[in-house]
Amino acid sequence: MSDRTDTADRTHPSDPARVLGSTEAPDDFAVQIADSVESFVLAVTEVAKGDEPGSAISLLLLEVSQLLLAGGRLGAIEDVLPEDRFEPDAGPEPDGVELRERLAELLAPIDVYHEVFDPYGPPEKPSAFRISDDLAGVVSELRHGLTHYREGRVSEALWWWQFSYLSNWGSTCSAVLRALQSLIAHVRLDSPLGAVPDGADTDDDGLTDEQLEQQAGDLMAAELGL
Repeated sequence: MSDRTDTADRTHPSDPARVLGSTEAPDDFAVQIADSVESFVLAVTEVAKGDEPGSAISLLLLEVSQLLLAGGRLGAIEDVLPEDRFEPDAGPEPDGVELRERLAELLAPIDVYHEVFDPYGPPEKPSAFRISDDLAGVVSELRHGLTHYREGRVSEALWWWQFSYLSNWGSTCSAVLRALQSLIAHVRLDSPLGAVPDGADTDDDGLTDEQLEQQAGDLMAAELGL
């Protein structure tokens, strides 16, 4: 993300906008959203340490569900538009590689899942994604807003969380939630995922497990601009 962004790219198409001063004190809504964001970041970071692998899926299901509630509140309010024309430089940010690697190791057996990107778009075949990639990416986006919030730029933080929810992490978390909910359902309903022979096709495209993992890696590389 560039250090400075013109408001032409920062506004949403709907109207009216909720224009806020860049130095205003946080109201109850801002405090609640910030608390939800920080709770998610801290929880995912703790889960990634792998101290309690047996409860990792359940904890992630709970945390992603709670974050989506905060996202829904951001999506339901009118557009937040800071007074400043440019986004202040938030400084260097963690690259998230370590978090992504820890989550990938923890979730290795069930990390790759399938998702249709846009349910209202033209019919398309499901694509492969990784829960570890998705969660690490969401944490990175949320941390960007937290930096603004902690430095007193409340409206900037709210604008960023709202914009990134609508443009990226809302749909990402929704997809991850469906994957996690499916895993929980398989376990609780005593319906095993079912092992397949080595090298066997795992979907209608005739892709092997290795090919699915490569596809997921290629998608993430494309998102990162590599």
